[in-house]
Formats: sequence, structure tokens, C-alpha cells
Amino acid sequence: EPFVADEYIERLAWRTPGGGSRGGEAFDPKRLLEEFVNHIQELQVMDERIQRKVEKLEQQCQKEAKEFAKKVQELQKSNQVAFQHFQELDEHISYVATKVCHLGDQLEGVNTPRQRAVEAQKLMKYFNEFLDGELKSDVFTNSEKIKEAADIIQKLHLIAQELPFDRFSEVKSKIASKYHDLECQLIQEFTNAQRRGEISRMREVAAVLLHFKGYSHCVDVYIKQCQEGAFLGNDVFEDAAILCQRVNKQVGEVFSNPETVLAKLIQNIFEVKLQSYVKDQLEEHRKSDAEQYLKNLYDLYTRTTNLSSKLMEFNLGTDKQTFLSKLIKSIFISYLENYIEVEIGYLKTRSAMILQRYYDSKNHQKRSIGTGGIQDLKERIRQRTNLPLGPSIDTHGETFLSQEVVVNLLQETKQAFERCHRLSDPSDLPKNAFRIFSMLVEFLCTEHIDYALETGLAGIPSSDSRSANLYFLDVVHQANTIFHLFDKQFNDHLMPLISSSPKLSECLQKKKDIIEQMEVKLDMGIDRTLNCMIGQMKHILTAEQKKTDFKPEDENNVLIQYTNACVKVCGYVRKQVEKIRHSMDGKNVDTVLMELGVRFHRLIYEHLQQYSYSCMGGMLAICDVAEYRKCAKDFKIPLVLQLFDTLHALCNLLVVAPDNLKQVCSGEQLANLDKNILHSFVQLRADYRSARLARHFS
Repeated sequence: EPFVADEYIERLAWRTPGGGSRGGEAFDPKRLLEEFVNHIQELQVMDERIQRKVEKLEQQCQKEAKEFAKKVQELQKSNQVAFQHFQELDEHISYVATKVCHLGDQLEGVNTPRQRAVEAQKLMKYFNEFLDGELKSDVFTNSEKIKEAADIIQKLHLIAQELPFDRFSEVKSKIASKYHDLECQLIQEFTNAQRRGEISRMREVAAVLLHFKGYSHCVDVYIKQCQEGAFLGNDVFEDAAILCQRVNKQVGEVFSNPETVLAKLIQNIFEVKLQSYVKDQLEEHRKSDAEQYLKNLYDLYTRTTNLSSKLMEFNLGTDKQTFLSKLIKSIFISYLENYIEVEIGYLKTRSAMILQRYYDSKNHQKRSIGTGGIQDLKERIRQRTNLPLGPSIDTHGETFLSQEVVVNLLQETKQAFERCHRLSDPSDLPKNAFRIFSMLVEFLCTEHIDYALETGLAGIPSSDSRSANLYFLDVVHQANTIFHLFDKQFNDHLMPLISSSPKLSECLQKKKDIIEQMEVKLDMGIDRTLNCMIGQMKHILTAEQKKTDFKPEDENNVLIQYTNACVKVCGYVRKQVEKIRHSMDGKNVDTVLMELGVRFHRLIYEHLQQYSYSCMGGMLAICDVAEYRKCAKDFKIPLVLQLFDTLHALCNLLVVAPDNLKQVCSGEQLANLDKNILHSFVQLRADYRSARLARHFS
């Protein structure tokens, strides 16, 4: 810790009797001064002692520094001498090495021709034996020296090829015969070694055979024997993978070119085993069962490509990806060329069968939907007028939409998309996927949904009909669910196949067109259904509402409550609102309910205009409208509630005192209404003429 003089003096004062900083009677300055003087003397003595010690250490340090410097100088001189000796030694070693290399070159120059001469002499000796017709040398008679014999006969065979045939035909024939015999012996020896599992012997024999013409036959024998007993399992692809894994570990220990041998084995497996297996599996169903054929083709192609992926781990040469792709193509090319035609044909047949089976289960004979000019004209007239063109069809509440059918069609298409992704050439993939999508549109959208919409439209009764069959909302509900499933498959299974191709815009446009076409029919059906609802309400009002309801004969005997017609209409409306909520989703619910609410308001408004109201009758009308307004709250649409609030305010004009009429007309809810509307309501009062109410509007 650093020395602090103030703290040191403070501690010294505390230790001294009569010292300290608190003062008082105990404080003795003389004693403290004496202590300070003594302590200063002690410090001076200590300082002198330490100073002498420092000087002594400095002298010792200087002495040691001089000795060390002298030692370093001596070491530098020794190092220079050693370096000079090292340079001399290095030069001497280089000189000796040069002499040794020169001597080695001279020896090699002498030894190489000598070795060649010795080799030539031996070959001439062996050649003479072939020339004489009798092989006496131990190398040819001793079976254990087959390696040396092979080396000699291989060289003699090369020499014999250079000799003229007319003079040396016989000896050439003998050498060739021996060459062939040795080659066969070596291959047999290799075969036996492989069966015994003697890797080192196999490697030796393969190295000898490498210079023989029969080397490729040796490789063929190896490949053939590798496969013996390898394909006894139930899964040929798994067996092939295990075999290649085993051979890959062994082939490098046997052959000098392992990648070539392994590639040849794989080629043999693909072209013999796999091709035969694939053919057996596919040809059985190719013409008789398209569904099984497509399933087998997809399964076999997938398993083959999976096997290829496993084989990519091995060393098969430079371009193993292309090599394996060609092998796969050679197996499947005849099946993949017309794959999409088989797929589309099967999809068409299968989809038609699913639909027909459904309609048969309903005992329904599918009627043809008219197309062309007359049908288009009818549709345009129907859209503009809502007139029922042609007889209404009673479908007994059947929507002719089946979620089971839809799931089956989508499942078939999903599998087709998966097969298309796997089996199509990348350049044809978007085009093929579009064809499958077109099949889905044809059978799901046109043949099933569109047919159900057309049938549903034909089953909607006219607005003046007393039939309450308004099942078209069930059609809307089911169609909406199906659209969601259709859209999900479009995004999940079609989009990944076409996302980066020009077919994307074509598919999106096709989807947009079909949905717009169906939305038009849905809108038309909903519009006509709403008209029927209003027609039913109108029929209830006509049947249940009496003129005496609003102009009772006995004004004093009237029970102030809503009328029977109002009760039935409100009950009917609530049921329809609930049904609309169940059948629609999202903003469509609010849109349809707002349209129904506006039409409901218009109906009640026009209905109230048909009667004359006494004072008590006006009170009853207000009660009815209050109940209608309560019913309108169920719509949860602000505009509809606002319309009925205004109608309720208008009904107040039927009971207000003549003198207060002008004040009520200028109230908050009625101030913005046209005067003619207010006047028309006031004209409904029984006292309109007697009370001269017209003067308020002149």
C-alpha cells in the first residue's frame, strides 16, 4: 500500500500517551513533541542504514553486469567460430554428396545395361525352351512360381508379337497357348482366393493379371462372385445397398483401380438385377391395372433414386452424378416417356367413377347442364329479373355436394401431383402439373360443384311460391368448405411444382376464372334465396295481418301488444338469420345479412303503408315495429338497426297529438327525411282529414 504521511503521524500521535486529536486535560504537548523528536531520529538512522544497503546493492549489480557482458562477448566469439566450422562441414558434405551422386549415376549407367542384358539372356533362354518345344525351367514346372512365370510369359508374349509369322509361327503359338493357360490359372487362383476370403492373395493375383488381357475377366468374376447369395432378401434395393457397402470396403484392398471396379459392379446391379425386377413389377399391371401400375412405378422409381443417393457416398470416378442418372434412366425411360398420359387417363377414369358412384348412391340421374347462347340468355334474364325460367326442380333438400367425394378427388389429385413431381422430367414438370390441375378443375369444380350450383339454382322456388325449401344456403355452406379445401391443395401441392415457370400465371388465371364463375352463381342463388325469404315473410303478413289490427272496432277493449303477424314474421326472420350465419363465413355473413335486413325493412315499410291507423292501431303498429327492431338487432348490422330506428320514429307520427306533429317531424331522427315520406305516414292516420293534418305539410 502507498505511504501516506498524514495517516502515519496520526497513528503515532494516538500511540503516544497525552497525544491524540481530541485534546482535553489528558493532552500533553511536551510529551508529544519529545516522542516526535525521538521518532524522527529513529527514522534518520533507519534511512542511513537503508541508503548504505542500496549503495552496496548498486555496486554489486554493476559488477555482475560487467561480468555478464564479458561472458556474452565470449559466447559470441565461440558462436562465430562454430558457424565457420559448420559452413566448412556443409561445403565438404555437399562435395562428398556430389561425388556419391556422380558415382551412383556411373554405377547405374553400368548396372542398367547389365540388368537388361541379364534379363534379355533369361528371356532368350526361356524363348529357346519354347523353340525346342520342351519347358525345363523350374519357373514353368513349379506351380508355386506362377507369379514369376506370368511375368516372363507376359514379356515373351509381347516379344513374340514383333516376330515374323512365317519363321516363328510355331513358337508364337506355343507362347500364346502358355499365355492363355497362365491367364486361366491366375483367374482360377483369384476365384479360389475370393471364395476363401484371402484378400492378400486376391491382391497379388489381381496385380499380376493387371498386365494381362484377361484382367477385365478377373473383374467380371469378382463382380459375379460378390453377388452370389447377396439378393436372397425381400428387398432387392436394400440388398443392393448392403452389397455395395460391403464391396466398397473390400475393393480398395484388392484392385489398384477400385473406383472403376465398384462402378462396374453398380452398373451390373442396375442393368441386370434392378432392370429385371422393375420390369417384372411393372409389366404385370401396365395394361390391366393403371392404379397399381402408377403406384408401383412411383414406388420403384423412388426406391431406385434413394439407392442412387446412398451410392453417391462412394468413389465412382469424377462424374458419379451423371453416371448414376444414366443408369436410372436406362431402367425407367420406356415407362417415363408416356407416364403423364397414363396418369391423366387414370385420373379421368377414377374421378368419373368416384362421381358416378356418389350419384348412384343418391339414385340420381345426372342431368345435362345446358350451354351455349340460349342458356346464356336465360342466365342473363334470370340475373336481371330473378324470373324462374323453366320449371323449378324439387331436389328434396339434397345439395348434391359431398365432402367425402371431394376428399377422394383431392386425395387422388394429391397422389398424382406427388407422382408427377417425382416422375416428370424437370422441363416437363410445370406442363404436366397443369394437366393434372385441369383434371381437378374439370371433375371437382365443373362436374361436381358447378353441377350442384346449377341444380341448386333450379331448385330455388319463385319469390311468390309458398314452398319454404330454401336449402340453397346449405349448398353455399358446403361449397364454401370445398373451396377452402381446393385452395389449400392448390397452395400446398400445385404451387411448388409451377412457382418458377410461366404456367404459374396460367394456373392462377384458371383458378380465378372458375372461382369467379361459381361466385356469380352463388351470388345469384343467394339473391334469389333472399327474395324467397322476403316472399315467405310477405305471405305470412298477408295471411296473418288483418285490417282491424290497426283500426279496432272497440278502441277501449284493445290489449296493447304486437300482432300475431309480427310474431310469426320475427320467428321466421330469426331462423333465417341463424341459417345465414351457419352457411357463410367472414365478411360474406355481414354482406348477406345487410342485404336481407334492407329488404326486410323495405317489406315492413311497404306493408305498413297499406293500412289506416286509429290512435290505438298506431300504438299497436309501434309495438310491432319495436318487435321488428328487436329482431333487427340480431343482424348485428348498424345500417339495418338504423333503418328500423327511423321506421319506429315514423310510426310515432301515427299517434302523436296534431299540435305536436310539427315538433316531432323536426326531431333528431326525422329531420333529415324527405317531407313526402313524413307526409305519406301522416296520411295513414284515421283522423288525417278531420284534424286537417295536411296543413302541416303545405
